Amino acid sequence: MFLAPIRQFSPGATIVIESYRYPNARLVIFSRAPQAGFSKTRLIPVLDAQGAADLQARLLRRTVELAVRSRLAPVELWCTPSCDHPIFGELASAHPIALFAQIEGDLGVRMADALCTVLATADAALLIGTDCPALERGHLAACLDALIAGHDAVLLPAEDGGYVAIGLRHPAPWLFTEIAWGTDLVMEQTRAKLLDQDWSWQEPAVLWDVDDPADWVRMSHDYPELAG
Repeated sequence: MFLAPIRQFSPGATIVIESYRYPNARLVIFSRAPQAGFSKTRLIPVLDAQGAADLQARLLRRTVELAVRSRLAPVELWCTPSCDHPIFGELASAHPIALFAQIEGDLGVRMADALCTVLATADAALLIGTDCPALERGHLAACLDALIAGHDAVLLPAEDGGYVAIGLRHPAPWLFTEIAWGTDLVMEQTRAKLLDQDWSWQEPAVLWDVDDPADWVRMSHDYPELAG
């Protein structure tokens, strides 16, 4: 059982529910603080520690702006290791979003807790990371459309075997256990769990994220504005 700890909301954040296509759904953004040596560590050999952190900050800003501009659902930004980094406060002041602190634990524990917490009051939740420069409004809309249409889950697989987004209509902590996070087995293992539970799900698109130097080269070519 996942017990939701007290969360930290951004001061003055206003969620105008009437203005969203799916006001009872949530867009949940998961992000590390862009601290040197803490984020995008596999890119440090190419960008150095501060350069990798700066890239994380640019990707975070892009993801928040995309989610807010989509006007599909209220947006929540879940932060680690805390909500104290200045960029989180900056984004909360500039956009109608709420800040939440992720709990401690591996990625599965943190995602399960966040989705269980959100789905205690929301009809559907779509959790996205900040590493996918190819993510667009149409992908977010397709995912939320699938959930609202009645599918139990939705995923946007990544080319490397993981996924860049996962959406649920029901809390499912079992979906995040015994997964080899950070490997090319993540999507395969997740599908197996969904099949085992006889859940209905959709995969609207396959995308890619920026994790290693080869991804950096690809991003620099396709999205030079994010390269810095």
